[in-house]
Amino acid sequence: MLTGDLVRVRVAKQRVIPLYIDRDAAHWLEAAESLLLLYREGKGMTRGEIESEVDALFGGGGKATQVHRGLAKVLEDRAEFEVVADIPPEEVRAKVFTAAAEYRRRLLTGASVPGQRPRFHRDEVLRGVAAELQLEPGAVLNSLFADLRDENRLLNFEDITAQRLIDRYNVALAQAVLLRSVLVRAEVRHERPARYRQLFRRLKFHRLLYRVEGSMRDGYVFHIDGPLSLFSATTKYGLQVAWFLPALLHCADFRLDAELRWGPRREPRSFHLEAGDGLVSHQADTGTYTPAELAAFVERFRQVAPAWEISESTDVIELGREGVWVPDYRLVHKPTGTEVLLEVVGFWKRSSLERLLRLLPLHGPPRFVLAVGDGQDEARRAM
Repeated sequence: MLTGDLVRVRVAKQRVIPLYIDRDAAHWLEAAESLLLLYREGKGMTRGEIESEVDALFGGGGKATQVHRGLAKVLEDRAEFEVVADIPPEEVRAKVFTAAAEYRRRLLTGASVPGQRPRFHRDEVLRGVAAELQLEPGAVLNSLFADLRDENRLLNFEDITAQRLIDRYNVALAQAVLLRSVLVRAEVRHERPARYRQLFRRLKFHRLLYRVEGSMRDGYVFHIDGPLSLFSATTKYGLQVAWFLPALLHCADFRLDAELRWGPRREPRSFHLEAGDGLVSHQADTGTYTPAELAAFVERFRQVAPAWEISESTDVIELGREGVWVPDYRLVHKPTGTEVLLEVVGFWKRSSLERLLRLLPLHGPPRFVLAVGDGQDEARRAM
């Protein structure tokens, strides 16, 4: 994800417009290939050394440098860094700082001229600690701050092509804008039922607060709460909103409009994205995934309720003219065949639960269960 200082946009008529780069432009492809080469050959380099190399390649300031740093940030997110030290850095620091304090005390105690500050010799302290730890003084020095971000060393890198790097950068720009959203409205038309179910699954996977209008035949309009509409967990929830975007990009006919609160003063702005803008999803179109917490829920359910069979639900239940409900699981009582549909509710707020509790008895299945998470204390107090 791009950090705030790397987000390149312009504002026109109250609309925030990301400054995407041309995925086919020769100079951007060349720049992307240069950055990829740096990461491909950079195993063992520190993060600070890699950033210095990026500055050396594309230094000079201005908008271009911001793009290069953004492309490099995308690659950094695909890399694995590690702390390289013979002994845990915090242990080395504790010994060095203690030895340095003792060394200063001895210097002051043995001073030949009262009030005169003796000269401090760092190398003597390092040699003493090195002898205690049975290391070379250079190894002690290298380990001293090895856990700092800039001192972490590149261990592995997930390679991509230059054009895919540009695609990922452009999507990251749009995702960074969505982190400032209050409400996201996504309209999807002319898709296969399997694609709609995939979108619903992604909304469930990211535990997003949303309501839906429409039908399989006519298409759907998704109204998704943005992170700035919540009073808690905005950072985590904002990432979930941003991570939903790549699934939407697989659709051939979509339109997204977001209400934003932009800048330090959180001024009202808008953001628009549609299929014709040409953003390319970096996620493989491979169907659905199961969050770790849901997998744990299923395992635990099977332990405590062996008389019930639990399986993933494929239902999309229309709630009259007020959208749909997409349960997570179908429960079947083995002795009697009784069926129950279950939704595990992640992020929630009072209005979303009230809506389900109002509509499900009218339009839902005969038996349903809403399993509501208990981790949002502020939301519970608000109810």
